[in-house]
Amino acid sequence: MSQEQSSPAGPDLTQGVALADFADGKLVGHVGEQEILLVHAGAEIFAVDAHCTHYHGPLVDGIVAGDSVRCPWHHACFDLRSGEAIRAPAFSPLGLWKVDRQGDRVVVREQAPACREARIVHRDAPKRIVIVGAGAAGFAAAEMLRRQQYDGSIVMIGAEASLPVDRPNLSKDYLAGSAPEDWLPLRPEDFYRDEKIDLRVGVEVASIDVAQRRVILANSEAVGFDRLLLATGAEPVRLSIPGAVEGQIHTLRSLADCRAIIEAASGARRALVIGASFIGLEVAASLRARDIEVHVVAPERRPMERVLGEAMGDFVRTLHEEHGVVFHLEDTVVGLDGKRATLKSGATLDVDLVVAGVGVRPRIALAEQAGLTIDRGVVVDAFLETSVPGIYASGDIARWPDPHSGENIRVEHWVVAERQGQVVAHNMLGHRQKFDAVPFFWSQHYDIPINYVGHAEHWDEIVVEGSIKDKDCLLRYKQGGRVLAVASIFRDVGSLEAELEMERGEPVSA
Repeated sequence: MSQEQSSPAGPDLTQGVALADFADGKLVGHVGEQEILLVHAGAEIFAVDAHCTHYHGPLVDGIVAGDSVRCPWHHACFDLRSGEAIRAPAFSPLGLWKVDRQGDRVVVREQAPACREARIVHRDAPKRIVIVGAGAAGFAAAEMLRRQQYDGSIVMIGAEASLPVDRPNLSKDYLAGSAPEDWLPLRPEDFYRDEKIDLRVGVEVASIDVAQRRVILANSEAVGFDRLLLATGAEPVRLSIPGAVEGQIHTLRSLADCRAIIEAASGARRALVIGASFIGLEVAASLRARDIEVHVVAPERRPMERVLGEAMGDFVRTLHEEHGVVFHLEDTVVGLDGKRATLKSGATLDVDLVVAGVGVRPRIALAEQAGLTIDRGVVVDAFLETSVPGIYASGDIARWPDPHSGENIRVEHWVVAERQGQVVAHNMLGHRQKFDAVPFFWSQHYDIPINYVGHAEHWDEIVVEGSIKDKDCLLRYKQGGRVLAVASIFRDVGSLEAELEMERGEPVSA
């Protein structure tokens, strides 16, 4: 890497910059090697670290909303006064810097001390909180409880054997071989010890005793609770194909699943991916990065049409074909004989690796057994509380009243699960915070990110701004003239603005 490439961006802030140098109220400079973002908001000037603590996105390319700044990549949000990561997917705060105004010039020389909030008094706070599930929602809830200075007992129980991990990475960089495994944990093991979170991994919950307020583990141990969060997530749909032997068809949900696919891929020359879902095609892209020939078999006419529409579906197919993926659409796998797959069309494929990505099902068995209200998921109110007071649900299993679509919805998005976990943490402490965040997810295909804001199960019009073919576009999914969702490629500001407008209940502008 050249010296020019490694040099910090912008002017030396110790020498000062003029207010006239700010563009749209923002400016990036540096103090030594540290890049700093200056934000001119109203009469105040804030100075914070210039990069998002999630995936290092450039905050200068995001937007400022009130006293907060939002990351352009995955919509994390930070408080400019405290540096706190107030919205997932970021959890770590930004560093703060001291601002010295000298007339119309701004000088930054040293870091400011971290903001230390006054002790929070939680009246009638529960003494014992149990979280069933160690995924996105469960982790986010536990982390926020401690961030809110809750000092009671937290027991987090996860069926998977690993620490809570950054699950989106499993189908993207880690599977592709471009990210090391030590990037995956959301927090290292000592975080849970230091924060006195009793994390139990590789542990199954057998049942919930609602009357006695106890969680019964598979080993018959009972763990009492005053508040309970069910964040059991979803499990992959597993295919039963004639001739398939046990373990031959891989699915991808856990770190163990990903390790198994990587091991199987080490000697593979040709892979079969069953299903053209987001996960299926991200797996296809990652296996192509390992120089494995990939064939995708799916029953639909075009990939992702149900979520993104015809034009984006055609774009996604073309993108993957340009990278060597071979599609067999409007077809299914009807048999496996050793390494030979037979399709319904009569075609055969000799393959070394088979991965199924045909969707997931919410894990609701515990909730059903406990007598919670179920409707294609666990029904919760605006505060994410179930039909049993003191028991909450979040993440892939929760069906909540979405104020933006006006419907009860359940979505399987990583960021939604994290944000729901954070809201549950506040509500367990008695804050009565409604979950009103706009759903957001991102999907990565090679070097092309697709961002999606909102929720549209049906639409009667798609308005395209820009060019899908040129990878510079923003699509509005409308029903009866109202924008329900927005998808975009390299239109990060437009995506953020759409999210903000939906939050405010404003019409999404053209």
